Amino acid sequence: MPPMDERIQEIEPAIIKAWLESGEAMLVDVRETGEYAEACIPGAILHPLSSFNPFQLPREAGKKLVLHCASGIRSLQAAELCLAAGFEEITHVKGGIKAWQAAGFETEKGAKP
Repeated sequence: MPPMDERIQEIEPAIIKAWLESGEAMLVDVRETGEYAEACIPGAILHPLSSFNPFQLPREAGKKLVLHCASGIRSLQAAELCLAAGFEEITHVKGGIKAWQAAGFETEKGAKP
């Protein structure tokens, strides 16, 4: 596996949780709609990798854009697409929602597809 691009930050769930609670970050879930409906991180916005377009991602001045998936593989792929689209840097959740849940953090049922 090639080394990860240094413009991609891989951040632990506890730090992401603190960023979300303080309003420092926007969280984008790149899993598919069925996965999102089963469980999602509160406040996460769904943008499935299967139809992912970096230009459609929400952007808010002063907020970090953070991607996540189930385990960190798809969010890394989405992060690479963001870099290819001209993003200067991108952050994703190390270990995805599985690591989030393993840390004991809250999830909820997402919107039905």
